Amino acid sequence: MAMTEAIEVEVAYATPQQQRLLALTVPQGTRALEAAERSGLLAEFAVPLPPRLGVFGKAVPADYVLRAGDRVEIYRPLLADPKEVRRRRARAAKD
Repeated sequence: MAMTEAIEVEVAYATPQQQRLLALTVPQGTRALEAAERSGLLAEFAVPLPPRLGVFGKAVPADYVLRAGDRVEIYRPLLADPKEVRRRRARAAKD
């Protein structure tokens, strides 16, 4: 039986107070959510599930297959809907 090749990836999460970036060695074919789970950051920061994920600033689905060197980013939930914030600002500007 052939061994699965391993690849190096990073998993990142940031709060306003701190940033964490972990290097992981994972089997080729690992998906973004699997890497996020393996990192332990989801549990450490009590990230609501399912998490929003990205690779190098571009949103990806949980089942995105990682490539060597990818950086999986775990995004925090939005505190306010950006569309609603713009609407409020526009209404305030009219007054």
